[in-house]
Amino acid sequence: MTAPPLTGPAITGPDPAGALDTGPAVTGAAGPVVTGSPVGPAVTGSPVGPAVTGSPVGPVVTGDRAGPAGRAVADGPSGPVGSSDRRGMLDGVTARAASTVLVGRQPELAALGGALARARGGDPTTVLVGGEAGVGKTRLLEEFGGHVATTGARVLVGQCLELGEAGLPFAPFAAALRDVLRHDGPAAFAGYEAEFARLLPELARMPAAAPAGPALPDSPRGYLFDLVAELFRRIAEERPLVLVIEDLHWADRSTRDLIGFLVRAARATRLLVVCTYRTDELHRGHPLRPFLAELDRVRGVDRIELARLDRDGTAAVLADLLGVEPSARAVDDVHDRTQGNPFFIEELAAAGDPVGCAVLPETLRDLLLARVDRLPEPAQRVLRIAAAGGTRFSHQLVAEVAGLPEAELEDALRAAVAGQLVVADPDGDYEFRHALVREAVHDDLLPGEHARLHARYAAAIEAQPHLVAAGRAPAEVAHHWYAAHDHPRALTTARAAAAAAAERSAYAEQSRLLERVLELWELVPDAADRLGMDHLRVLEETLTAAVTAGDLGRALTLTRAALAEVDPGAEPLRAAALLDHRGRLLALLGKSDGAVELREAYRLAAGAPGGAERFGVLADIAAHLMKVDPREAASVAAEAMAGASETGTDLVLLPTRIALLHRIDDTPDLGLAELRRVQERARAAGDSWALVSALVFLSDVLYELGRYAESEQAAAAGVSEARRAGISRSIGAYLLSNRAEALIALGRWDEADATCAEAARIDPPGVSGLHWLQLRAGLRLARAHPGSGELVGRALAFLARPYLWPNHRLPLHELRVEAALSADDKLEAARAARAALGDPHLADLPREGWPVLSASARAAVLAGDPALAAEVSAVAAVLPTRHPAERAHAAQVAALLFGLDPAGRDRDEFPPVSAVSGAGAAAPAEPGAGGTDPTGETRPSTGETWPSAGAARLSTGEAVQAWRAAVAAWRAAGPPHPLGRALLGLAEAAAAAGERDEVAAAVRETVELAARLGATPLGEQATTLARRVGLRGTGRPGPDLLTSREQEVLRLVAEGHSNSRIAERLFISPKTASVHVSRIIAKLDVTNRVEAAALAHRLGLLDPPPAPAQRRGR
Repeated sequence: MTAPPLTGPAITGPDPAGALDTGPAVTGAAGPVVTGSPVGPAVTGSPVGPAVTGSPVGPVVTGDRAGPAGRAVADGPSGPVGSSDRRGMLDGVTARAASTVLVGRQPELAALGGALARARGGDPTTVLVGGEAGVGKTRLLEEFGGHVATTGARVLVGQCLELGEAGLPFAPFAAALRDVLRHDGPAAFAGYEAEFARLLPELARMPAAAPAGPALPDSPRGYLFDLVAELFRRIAEERPLVLVIEDLHWADRSTRDLIGFLVRAARATRLLVVCTYRTDELHRGHPLRPFLAELDRVRGVDRIELARLDRDGTAAVLADLLGVEPSARAVDDVHDRTQGNPFFIEELAAAGDPVGCAVLPETLRDLLLARVDRLPEPAQRVLRIAAAGGTRFSHQLVAEVAGLPEAELEDALRAAVAGQLVVADPDGDYEFRHALVREAVHDDLLPGEHARLHARYAAAIEAQPHLVAAGRAPAEVAHHWYAAHDHPRALTTARAAAAAAAERSAYAEQSRLLERVLELWELVPDAADRLGMDHLRVLEETLTAAVTAGDLGRALTLTRAALAEVDPGAEPLRAAALLDHRGRLLALLGKSDGAVELREAYRLAAGAPGGAERFGVLADIAAHLMKVDPREAASVAAEAMAGASETGTDLVLLPTRIALLHRIDDTPDLGLAELRRVQERARAAGDSWALVSALVFLSDVLYELGRYAESEQAAAAGVSEARRAGISRSIGAYLLSNRAEALIALGRWDEADATCAEAARIDPPGVSGLHWLQLRAGLRLARAHPGSGELVGRALAFLARPYLWPNHRLPLHELRVEAALSADDKLEAARAARAALGDPHLADLPREGWPVLSASARAAVLAGDPALAAEVSAVAAVLPTRHPAERAHAAQVAALLFGLDPAGRDRDEFPPVSAVSGAGAAAPAEPGAGGTDPTGETRPSTGETWPSAGAARLSTGEAVQAWRAAVAAWRAAGPPHPLGRALLGLAEAAAAAGERDEVAAAVRETVELAARLGATPLGEQATTLARRVGLRGTGRPGPDLLTSREQEVLRLVAEGHSNSRIAERLFISPKTASVHVSRIIAKLDVTNRVEAAALAHRLGLLDPPPAPAQRRGR
């Protein structure tokens, strides 16, 4: 279908469809809610290690923290005016620090238990636990952890760190893998130490570790992600695995990407992913929002949102904390002040008197600091020092920063632990009991104290990087200098941390850190000298990082900023390259075709001095201009390649040469021979990007030539090469969709669907993610898959974009028509067909145009619309037919339109037939009659449909000849599904002409073909036609025609079970059971369930099932 529109590394990541920058560029200056939606993970919770691990991770807590705001003021026990009337209500009562009972969370706990059960059964599941800070997410996980411990499942826990978007990438996975290393040893990573060292640097220092390989072009994250997924799969083979990720609202982009990949990639794995996140942290611009929206579309993801406790819940928590039944007044007061937040309740109780203490300040921070104030002054001082280092801190690092004698430091920490403000973990580190405590203490630092402490941390880590976890030093140093307001050091360390992030494939973090460099630039007068680059160069570097990270909207904005700084007169090539980037991004985001920017880029580059750089810019412009004006692109490409050849630099233009060869030549083989030569040159040169590009275009050309097996092989080779080179998430997406397209044409639909699923997990950005989506939507429509409507809707939403390339837009028009035909919606089918026929590029693109015409012709038949048929015929008359599939479409369109007389004729002259149009698959034997369809479900009455073209002129036999020609053309072309449609058209026409034997043969072949593909509607249309013309005995199968699952369903049908009962017995949905029954009826060529059971008995299809052990062995 497609080749990538880029000549450099393809852009990866989600599509920022809401990007604001669309203008032209200028050069020059109250109760818990449990939902089960297809969503991916989102996590939040307290930084206290949850008890789910079954390891000593600190005391149990009920809630997690609330965010800080305002200045901390501890009023003390007397409280402000107005609080004295509440004092003494609970005097003398000693409260525990945390509740020991789980209150009001039984539905959520049951939902987690159900998720674990599904995961244990091999259905990977993700649960997102959301709620405001302190509402009890961690407490819920602790309770769930007690249940997990009884099942024998293994738990790995990781936590996101509060370093911001520019923070440490993959932090929670590093913690989880560190647990694997601790318990399983290095053998768990054997053979892949260098790859896992990107997440777990200590692996690289182990004696058996393999040396790190050379840096790969583009992102090696695809390979790394695959390895992590495979490791978890192997662990889950031994026993079910529960992966807990906490505080997802603090997650960096790389962590989110890996979580999203695991959620999408899990297949038949006993894996449960549980994530927590804070809902009150998700402001409109929070990066977690779009991530959750993307995961909403993923199957097997549930959401649990914790609400605040009601009054009864507050009373129950208070009673547990205080050990006595509180008075109604106390409950009312506490509930009003805390609004049912469990952590607030705990903290009020722990303060000594939840009613008599100071009125709750504007923020919970004041209350938390009241507890801190009760510590000895040395302990308070150490807590302030520790708070500057983060929620989790090591003894050695705090000692280095504090500069205290060891005994004094230990006494202070012991007091903090005794006060239940800090907990010690098995690794010898410390952690604030709740992150809110850390924030409250940190925010109460005086300005000078704040800057001084962060500067000490930065200096200490710079001098001794081992004081923090392996790989954390650059990000933490940059964070601390930034927090210390040391702008010069913050600038240089942010730039260094960005480089380190790039080396670890954390391109989103690289982008965020470079954004910080841009932020600090104006604050450092000699920034250019310190960094050795000008501001424009930083903009360009940030732009490249944003593109690589997939943040296309931000990249587009950066092009505007960069263009405002460049002087086109002094640096025309620099300006041209930026304009080329901008034009490409506008097109990828579906905002415009980018032609204005590309042509201006060419004007600047064409007038610039010669040289390799100029030819490279021209080549890029040509490649991107190709989709706008192929002839103009050819001219630019010729100029670039000619100049490059003269200077001996043509090798760098391989991707452009590949991209243009078969677009600008009218050779019969579309430049196939030249493509193969370029492929070999790229392989010999070791140019992975050029080689993968060559395989993209090679698979595309082979498909267009009708050489589908070779196309699939080329695409599969490209997928492997892209994975090896670490670029499977960029240009590899095109190879996956090209492979899926070839597999569909080969009739290997299950493989095609799996390949589309792999592309979906990659989640390519912008319109580059459209092809697989359109293919999968069409495939599922053809199979009557229950989820086809959602996919169709997502794909068709692209039509609302301001701009799409024609080769992307036309297949969407076809999909819209097919969706209407599948729904038997005559009016929508006709509307969609007319919209497609009105596309100005329809007559220019025969590869995409002929499928549109075929669908539109079927819409004309369904709607009985001679005028629409005439429009189809007019376009067909001028559309070229160069290759086998195009010629087959042309023959089918001719047959479809054969019987639609533009002058019109009385509908009563024709019998009602509908199979060719694709509608009315389950129509009753008598037109207009209601009844029961073959699956046993009640069906409303239907009206007659307009006759198919092949049945229109019954007296001549010409229709039969037309359909025979269409069948022959599709046999020559190869794709089985359109062949089935042509056979169905032939059967209708032959039935109308009285050719009974030909009808039987065509119907039999169609039924067998549909069964092989799983194309339920096509098979049902064939059996419907057979019933209508009184055929029996066609397509009678042998036992091998039914799949093992269909044989199981058939046995239950023969026993008299309903679809619902079948679903219960086989652990499938009733809708899936209905689909299986429909397929069985179609394959057996019978009219209902009773006939299916009787025929199955006669044919011996109901032999006893194999023993359970044998089934498990298969």
